[in-house]
Amino acid sequence: MKQDQRLDTRDWDLQLPAPAKLNLFLHILGRRPDGYHELQTLFQLLDHGDQLNFRQRLDGTIHLAPEFPDIPLESNLVYRAARMLQDASGCQHGADIYLHKHLPAGGGIGGGSSDAATTLVGLNHLWQTGLSKAELCELGLQLGADVPVFINGQSAWAEGVGEQLQAIELEEKWYLVLAPNCHVSTAEIFSNKSLTRDSSAITVAAFLEQGGQNDCQQLVSSLYPEVAETLNWLSQFAPARMTGTGACVFASFADRTAAEAIFKQKPEHLDGFIARGIQESPILALL
Repeated sequence: MKQDQRLDTRDWDLQLPAPAKLNLFLHILGRRPDGYHELQTLFQLLDHGDQLNFRQRLDGTIHLAPEFPDIPLESNLVYRAARMLQDASGCQHGADIYLHKHLPAGGGIGGGSSDAATTLVGLNHLWQTGLSKAELCELGLQLGADVPVFINGQSAWAEGVGEQLQAIELEEKWYLVLAPNCHVSTAEIFSNKSLTRDSSAITVAAFLEQGGQNDCQQLVSSLYPEVAETLNWLSQFAPARMTGTGACVFASFADRTAAEAIFKQKPEHLDGFIARGIQESPILALL
């Protein structure tokens, strides 16, 4: 604990955001021979998320604070990303990293993936390892299918397992995001035999005209009553949808005032936030 406090109060070389994302839709087209799923989705980045502070070390050690009791250090995506970059680049430097965690785990809003992406981009810059964005995305994909979209730093149409990205200009909207009190395992949902895996492929134009659905939503709602209840509550005010494999639920509004009016009425047991949809991650301008 004393070490964590020391890391939190010292000067930092870099302070970078790790923005959240929403899946505006999620279609699962089928399962590949390697066990992964072919999908289509539209990633909307948000102006809300975690923050990571970095300070270079010369001894090769990676210090991550604070401690997360439920996650062994070797399993933490931030720590894994830092070690992976060291191994891939041959860099002998280390880093002190402090993670200011605001996004819920298991929420489907990309918290861990965004943290890993910011770590790869931030340490690549700090250590001057010189890896290209494509090389960082290749590393990031080993950590999670959502990591490349955060490395690219743009709201994007995605295919494949989520790594085939096409930047897309989206109409600016404000999003009310609610977090039911449950943790949904992506692996559990994608391995469930009841998951729909036969959606037809659509085009960007077709989605923008007709919309789409989240193929995981019905299954997750049946397994997690908290998600179903949150969807039902928010649907009273606007079309509501689950993001990713859950558990977070969202609705879009034309302006912040409209979103805030609904947010003030939310049940007390629900956490959440209001955020603006953005085209580019702030990290692109900072580095």
